[in-house]
Amino acid sequence: METFSSLREQLELMEWPDVYLFKFIMPNEQENIAKITAFFDENASINLHPSGKGNYTSLSIKAVMFTVDDIITIYKKASAINGVISL
Repeated sequence: METFSSLREQLELMEWPDVYLFKFIMPNEQENIAKITAFFDENASINLHPSGKGNYTSLSIKAVMFTVDDIITIYKKASAINGVISL
């Protein structure tokens, strides 16, 4: 998928496995937050930060990723969730 081709190029310059920081912004809906956090195992560091008015939540997730494909797969799954913006 062309959407992820430049990201793939950047990530392939790095050595894996390594810790990768994912960032997402989404409406403050617990169901969607749960869907995103379910992509990661119990070893991931997940930080949630609500917006000032509480309408949105940003998620910063640090997780060990083994391959570039693992990262792209998570971004593809996240893009299927309504309202999620990947940074």
